[in-house]
Amino acid sequence: MFKLHDWVDVPYEDDVQKLLAERYGAGPLEDILGGLAFERLHTALAADEMARLVELAKERDSNYRGHRFDRWFSVDAPPGVRSEELVERLLAWEVVESARPDAPAIDPVVNATDDPRSPNQGYLNPAPDGIDAEFAWTVMGGAGAGQRFVDLEQGWTLDHEDLNAHGATLLFGTLQNGSRPHGTSVLGEVCAVDNTLGCVGIVPEIDSVDVTSHSGSLANVAGAITAALPGLETGNVLLLEVQTVTPAAPVFGAPIELLDDAFEAIRLATALGVTVVEAGGNGANDLDLVTNFAGDQVLNPATTDFRDSGAIVVGAATSAAPHTRMNFSSFGPRIDCYAWGENVNTTSSNSTGAQNLYTTTFSGTSSASPIITGAALAVQGVATAGGGPPLSPGQLRALLSDPATGTASNNPTVDQIGVMPDLRSIIEDVLDVGFADVYIRDNATDVGEPHTGPVSTSPDVILRPNSVADPQMAYGESSGTEGSMSLGYEATAGQDNFIYTRVRNRGTTAAGTTTIDVYWSEVAMLVTPDMWTLVGSATLPTVPTGNVLTVADELVWDQAEVPGTGHYCFVAVVNTANDPAPPLANLVNFDNFRAFIRNNNNSTWRNFNVVPSSGPSADPSVAMPFLAVGALDRTLRMSIEILPQLPEGAKLVLEAPDFFFDRSGHRGIGKPTEDGLVQVPLRPSGRQRLGVFAFPRAYKQPMRLIAELPKHARKQTGYQVTARQLLVNPEEEIGRVTWYLAAPDFFERREAQERCLFG
Repeated sequence: MFKLHDWVDVPYEDDVQKLLAERYGAGPLEDILGGLAFERLHTALAADEMARLVELAKERDSNYRGHRFDRWFSVDAPPGVRSEELVERLLAWEVVESARPDAPAIDPVVNATDDPRSPNQGYLNPAPDGIDAEFAWTVMGGAGAGQRFVDLEQGWTLDHEDLNAHGATLLFGTLQNGSRPHGTSVLGEVCAVDNTLGCVGIVPEIDSVDVTSHSGSLANVAGAITAALPGLETGNVLLLEVQTVTPAAPVFGAPIELLDDAFEAIRLATALGVTVVEAGGNGANDLDLVTNFAGDQVLNPATTDFRDSGAIVVGAATSAAPHTRMNFSSFGPRIDCYAWGENVNTTSSNSTGAQNLYTTTFSGTSSASPIITGAALAVQGVATAGGGPPLSPGQLRALLSDPATGTASNNPTVDQIGVMPDLRSIIEDVLDVGFADVYIRDNATDVGEPHTGPVSTSPDVILRPNSVADPQMAYGESSGTEGSMSLGYEATAGQDNFIYTRVRNRGTTAAGTTTIDVYWSEVAMLVTPDMWTLVGSATLPTVPTGNVLTVADELVWDQAEVPGTGHYCFVAVVNTANDPAPPLANLVNFDNFRAFIRNNNNSTWRNFNVVPSSGPSADPSVAMPFLAVGALDRTLRMSIEILPQLPEGAKLVLEAPDFFFDRSGHRGIGKPTEDGLVQVPLRPSGRQRLGVFAFPRAYKQPMRLIAELPKHARKQTGYQVTARQLLVNPEEEIGRVTWYLAAPDFFERREAQERCLFG
């Protein structure tokens, strides 16, 4: 199993190995190329259909980067070559991005024949015993009406007497008779029909059920996922009843997203709005310590390797309360929820497809994951019953894993399997009163939705040299300052300064206690978390509904902490009970950091500074220093743009390393400086992009713009210079700095006006 780099140019066809060798050389495969046959991994959908889904996912989830699925292939090792050796050779080939050996796919079930049996479906009972599906049935939509569900594994008896009314069909792959009991038990937990036979599912009134098979091989899992996506819509649920091997110990028992190809398919699904529930696996693995085939701890949220697929990962616990983690269950912070891992009463079958069998001993993360799937469908049914929009995968995961509305395990610190959702608590305490959605704006036109506009020109972080008597009156709704970008300006050294922050709530219910953490940083186009210094936290006891601009009390920036007059960047992060900000440790991973700044409406940058222009008798030059910064975890190709808005006759110079100008037409014409940079003249107006180049990991390069205004313009205001940093693939702004050039007496005149207005 291997993936070519996205830049490799070959058609998505079988047997492209010879074409690859012609275009890029055979590299370490030269001596065995004739014995290889590359086969497409994704065969159910045409390449253009996969590309369409990727583009649709980008529209629905601005955090989704959109990797190419037409670069995944499988290949069998030729005679005399071990699969491990073939993987090593593939990884050494410049066109290959990742590779791993294949393995059989095994259902995540545990042999629990020695465990005590439960005489009924106790997982349907009220908390703390179960998830209280019985209560959900009393609420409109709580039995699954209007919902769609697809189960991924390898065998079912779809015409079982307690399932056949759903009319489920096989979407992809082949049915494996030996796994019929497993898949039939899973479906019974989720949606066994409410009739006079057997048992009843968590959501028996579900509208649509289908299945997709990996046919017994891990190589087919990603294809089975993508094959199901065209028929799934936002709000639908996909269950992954499969586990994978862990490279460090050749036993099965880790979440399938450990594999790169499966992760990409899962991430595409969640970006499309599909909720994915994933078995955590039965290998007794501490997921913080599990590594993928590249040696990365991708399941440990505290590491830079961590990557979030958006799936709900499920662990297993005892059936009796207080629930204790089963000794086979995976565990760690990546586990979101748990449910019964033993004594589950549900439908069953045999290898010949018996239609009337049942079991009381279904177990493992196999039995736990369908319970969480049923809970997800019940919550989604209630949320959409009145015509409301479906919950996003992130919202649903947050609800089901919220300790405030779930049953804790016996010893959460030791168990590390999250909580078991309590449907009554979720429906009564959350869904019936709606959702709060507090946001802080990235720019004056931001309405709380994901966007592609500036992320560093927030009007909601306001810095003043003196205190305001009534912040809500001065800066809140109907103050006349709602969209103003002229409220914040540079700090005054030698005294306390005051920061005011403001937020809106576009949800349907008032938010409870809301905190706004404010950090300052050196001025830079990309303000990575290692540069942040906490100023402090402001608190709002509530944020009302109605999208009303609500202002927090002042945050005092103590004079001893102010680094002196000059250039600053402020970062503000909003925290509410149901929408916590991610730990800063997670943001050293660039993908997580990019998602944080592009896709979260509870964080913002105030990334500009006001620098007074020179008076007639002063130095006519204005120096604007800043940093060009790379990602903290890897090298990335990026570019820099300068966007000045200076008057005719102005001069503008950029001081930077010579190689920055390699493709901009300026290289070799710069004037050297004492610190090893070069000074290159730029146009005083218009967009000017420097060359694209690789920013090394954790790169920080001091640079400087120097502007000189003509004499007639030095008493004017309104001029500005912007430097912004762009990611190249996909191209998008990831940070900017804007300097506003003001006349020397500008601040004195404005402060006098504000004293009159605000006292």
